[in-house]
This record gives sequence, C-alpha cells and structure tokens, in this order.
Amino acid sequence: MSKDPVILCDVAPRDGFQVVPTWIPTETKIRVIEGLAAAGMKRIEAGAFVSPKHVLQMADTAEVHEKVNVPAGVELTALTPNLRGAENAFAAGCMDIGYVFSVSESHNKSNVRRPVAASIEELGKVIEAGRDRPGFKLRVNAATSFDCPFEGRIDEDAVYAALDQVLGFGFEVEIGLCDTTGRALPDHVAGLCEGAIKRFSGGVAKWAYHGHDTFGLGVANALYAYDAGVRVFDASVAGLGGCPFAPGATGNTASEDLVFTFENMGIDTGVDLAKLLDVAEEVAALPDTDTGGHIRIVPRKRVLDAA
Repeated sequence: MSKDPVILCDVAPRDGFQVVPTWIPTETKIRVIEGLAAAGMKRIEAGAFVSPKHVLQMADTAEVHEKVNVPAGVELTALTPNLRGAENAFAAGCMDIGYVFSVSESHNKSNVRRPVAASIEELGKVIEAGRDRPGFKLRVNAATSFDCPFEGRIDEDAVYAALDQVLGFGFEVEIGLCDTTGRALPDHVAGLCEGAIKRFSGGVAKWAYHGHDTFGLGVANALYAYDAGVRVFDASVAGLGGCPFAPGATGNTASEDLVFTFENMGIDTGVDLAKLLDVAEEVAALPDTDTGGHIRIVPRKRVLDAA
C-alpha cells in the first residue's frame, strides 16, 4: 500500500543558527540554504525578522533573502513574532511568514515579552497587513503546545482554545504544533495532533509538527504525528537548534534522521540523503555549534547502503 509523502522544512538556518554564539558569515548562511535546496528540501526557514539586540545571528536575514539563489518551487520562510517583523519581511520581498506565539503564558512572556492574548491580537494585524499581498503565506507556530519549561505539560484544552482564536481570523494558515522542549511523549503527540485535526477539520488550517530531540524521541514523535495525519515536519540539518528561552531544550530533530527513517519506511521525502549529509557535515564543522542526530555519525556507506 502506498503511503502519503511528506514535506520537510529545514529550520537550521533560523532555529539552529539563532543559538550559535559565534557570528556565522552571511555567505556561509547562503551556502547552507542553497545546499539544502540542492539536496531536495522544498521548504527552508531561512531566517527571522527580529530585533538583532535579542537575536544577533538573525541581523542579516534581509541580505540573505536578497542574495540566496534557490530553484523555483523552493519556499523560503522567515519567522517573526510581531507586526513590525512582518512588515520588514514584506519590505525584503519575503511573503512566506512564520508567526510564533506560545500557548504557555510563562514561555510567551519569556520569549516575546507579552501575554498570549496580545500575541494573538498582533497576529490579526499581521494577517490584515498581508492578506492582500500577492504570494502571502502564513505558518502559525504554536510553541509549547505539549510542554512548557516553566509550567510543565500543557492542557490540550488550552491549545484548542488558542487555535480557536487563531483560526477565528478566517485566513487560511498552516498550524505548527510545536514540542518546544522535546519533552513530549509519542502518545501525547499522537493525541494532540489527532485531536486538533479532527476538531478543526473542514476549516482553514493545515498542519505541521515541530519537534526537538532532547530526550531522544524526536523521530518517534514525528512518526506518531504522521500516523495522526500530519504531513509537514520541521527538522534541522545536523540536529542543530534549541530554544534560548526553554532551558535544557537541545536541538531539533535532525533532518537526516527523519529522511532516513521516512524513506526506509516507504514514505517519500523528495530529499537526496547523500547530499543532505554533506550539508550536515558542513554545519557540524561551524564554530560553537551544538549538533545532534544519529545518522550523521554512522559510517556513510552503512547509511546509504540501508537507504
């Protein structure tokens, strides 16, 4: 029986690079993004329009978007937590926006310095600013959908209540259910993903899963999300990443681990694993990077013979 293909979005150029303390040259960021595209990644989170005072590594996002060269059909997204960031993205020619808020009040105040209600209200302003612009696309990442570093497990009703408000704007969005801390267990991931999809079926939402591998459950959680109906997955080449406002949360699930697993299960990713591993090695060699994942450190011949 054929299985539905998946779309992977590599978030290393944003989620991964943002926590690297040593400045990564703009040309290196561009080379990594172009390498990911050459490997077959159709979606790449290429930066963030945020204050450089808080996330210095993202200060050149506009320049990266201006100079990067990727094939037609590759979507470059940029993250923003507010209207000002979205307007800066539009000015830079980036119409594919990722907006982030946290379901947890504690994490939202730590991450973007305001209550959840204020973030959702600001989302409405972003939608109004973008809805009539040609090519405008919106992903809304609901951080701490499963677990908060300050509050623990998040009640599913709190997630649904937040999503009700997001979808109440009536604009078609992709919802990213985010395990920000990597502490979610597979049955929790399956339950929330399945519950959200059923609850909001027939509406204006599409679904994605964003996971971390803090406790070694990144791949397992992604598989449970797939079984629940999710078909878009965030991952980070070389397992780079981690939220600076979620103490202890290590990197995102490694893109190469997900490609290896999905492909060997007969689930098409459209990604060339050998080329992706080349990019992973380049990223892992950057100064001050805290990488993760498993496939990258297995002898390459064994990996590719099994693929």
